[in-house]
Amino acid sequence: MGQYQPPLRDMHFVLHELLDVESQLAEMPAHAETNRELIDQILEEGGKFCAEVIFPLNQVGDREGCTWDKGTVTTPSGFKEAYAQYREAGWPALTCDPEFGGQGLPQVVNNALYEMMNSSNQAWTMYPGLSHGAYECIHAHGSAELKRAYLPKLVSGEWTGTMCLTEPHCGTDLGILRTKAEPHADGSYAISGTKIFISSGEHDLAENIVHLVLARLPDAPAGTKGISLFAVPKFVPNADGSLGARNGAACGSIEHKMGIHGNSTCVMNFDGAQGWLLGQPHKGLQAMFVMMNAARLGVGMQGLGLTEVAYQNSLAYARERLQSRALTGPKAKDKAADPIIVHPDVRRMLLTQKAYAEAGRAFSYFVALELDRALAHPDAKAREEADDVVALLIPIIKAFLTDNAFECTNLGLQVFGGHGFISEWGMEQYVRDARINQIYEGTNTIQSLDLLARKVLADQGAKLKKFGRRVEAFVIENKDDAQMAEFVAPLADVAEKLQKLTMEIGMNAMKNPDDVGAAAVPYMKVAGHLVFAYFWARMAKIALAKQDSGDAFYKAKLATARFYFAKLLPETATAIRQARAGAAPLMALDEELF
Repeated sequence: MGQYQPPLRDMHFVLHELLDVESQLAEMPAHAETNRELIDQILEEGGKFCAEVIFPLNQVGDREGCTWDKGTVTTPSGFKEAYAQYREAGWPALTCDPEFGGQGLPQVVNNALYEMMNSSNQAWTMYPGLSHGAYECIHAHGSAELKRAYLPKLVSGEWTGTMCLTEPHCGTDLGILRTKAEPHADGSYAISGTKIFISSGEHDLAENIVHLVLARLPDAPAGTKGISLFAVPKFVPNADGSLGARNGAACGSIEHKMGIHGNSTCVMNFDGAQGWLLGQPHKGLQAMFVMMNAARLGVGMQGLGLTEVAYQNSLAYARERLQSRALTGPKAKDKAADPIIVHPDVRRMLLTQKAYAEAGRAFSYFVALELDRALAHPDAKAREEADDVVALLIPIIKAFLTDNAFECTNLGLQVFGGHGFISEWGMEQYVRDARINQIYEGTNTIQSLDLLARKVLADQGAKLKKFGRRVEAFVIENKDDAQMAEFVAPLADVAEKLQKLTMEIGMNAMKNPDDVGAAAVPYMKVAGHLVFAYFWARMAKIALAKQDSGDAFYKAKLATARFYFAKLLPETATAIRQARAGAAPLMALDEELF
């Protein structure tokens, strides 16, 4: 079955020692009363729920999967009961608006909770995770009537939500979607079309499901400029909030897939289903981006969660599994062989998992805190600065963390050797579950193109410079500290190289736009490592100051930082050469010669 313990010590380190969230939140009137004691209490209780309630269901969900029968979907054993506990404890309301029954807590707290939930059971976590995205979208773009009708039920968890984008003939290219919306005299619309790959599209956890559906009005212009967004409930609510008639939205089938078996991935058929416009006509994609950005941050947290749980299980196994003797001589002389943790390459795999988990935690919590600043800081300039930083970093959160997670779950399987390939140990499930995270909510190639083309080149690097100024300030502050040289010098080096690479790609793209597509994925790797190097340097500074405190945590943090800079950051050299190679090696081969 494996094991999982919430990494509360490191979560506290990131929140309180690295990010100092209490003082940061004190600047925001909406969160000024959110203190360290409250945050730690929430995480402790959330961790118990994750470890004791949903983690034991992870392999159950993988084995049983969801079942479909004439449009009805049944989730695996225990899922429904766990969701009822989740609702009763008030977890869905954590960061929601108090006006609609929420607790109004900051995003950074919710983000930490979701890390633990994803470590425990990614498939189960997708049900409430998508619901929160639907809440945010309706909260941002819904009319007063829609907010009153839907938000209290989503906040309480009585209802759940989905996002319905993909169609059989179009995935990322939403400009060619065909779902139609015909206006009714009462102001509602008849939604008709088929959507595929809809996570949590039908299930038995909640009494109603609110689908957010992209569709075209009769007068819609072609392409993405003609897309509108609609709220389409499974049951149309009555004026008093009770459930009314069954709507024309039905699950035609569920997918049988590689991983996340416990989550229902549905084909949804909309046959004249009654829906209500969210936001402005033909502006649906902009409205949906609220939910899509929340989902991309959420997928990044799925990657982080799986990285952490794979590391925990790999470490436990490496300490117990006896295999061969250390090259420097026996370490466990009273045993027939040494535990495999003595072997250098096993340590490489474990430290890779540990370094990526801890940097991913620091990075993602930072982004969540910046999101709080963007939403709640009283100063307009601070909100704008934070919004730009979030926009720049969201694609890195999604792509870099999920790429790392797939690597780290594979490393976990490798640490287990042949046992990792056997289902009962749980490691091969993490590999399968992690693989989808590189695909959905925009493939990692799409995220890389978004980063390079839209977030960097489109504004001549303005957003990148805003983050770069933080890196530069840290480098200048610590450049004369001899102890920090091993961290500051490589950080400054990769920052300078990314700046030069960005300018080179921009110049080349003027001659050949394909160079952007060719460079995007390796560029993402370099940018991701710049961010990780920045946070590892900051964490190393804290650890250096406390390494003699008697708390071994800081010695471990410092050793992991040194491993990262010595063994992982050098990947950027290869990625930079790949990005600089341009499109020519990719496009030179005629199509018929493949």
